[in-house]
Amino acid sequence: MNILNKNTDRYHVITAVASLSSLMAVGTITFHFLEKWDWATSFYFSVITLTTVGYGDIYPTTDVSRIVTAFYILIGVGAVLASLTVIATDRINKTAGRMRNFADNKQD
Repeated sequence: MNILNKNTDRYHVITAVASLSSLMAVGTITFHFLEKWDWATSFYFSVITLTTVGYGDIYPTTDVSRIVTAFYILIGVGAVLASLTVIATDRINKTAGRMRNFADNKQD
């Protein structure tokens, strides 16, 4: 793997982490103001919504926040899955590269 691929991979992982962080921040801020929840509850709701856990202990109470939540889910779940796929693929490629290097060194 050359240096260009390493920089590209790093860029993809940084972009994926930034996307996840941005989604969580937007959701937290949005639900804090829409539902008048405290920051911790808003963050918690954002996380359980985007990870599709949805315990049901808190939920949107107004029509506006239900509509916002629906769009947040439609956009966010796909973005979370794509971001986690990028991060996992990077980790798998790095592990495979280390295994190839180990095997090559062992043959010498």
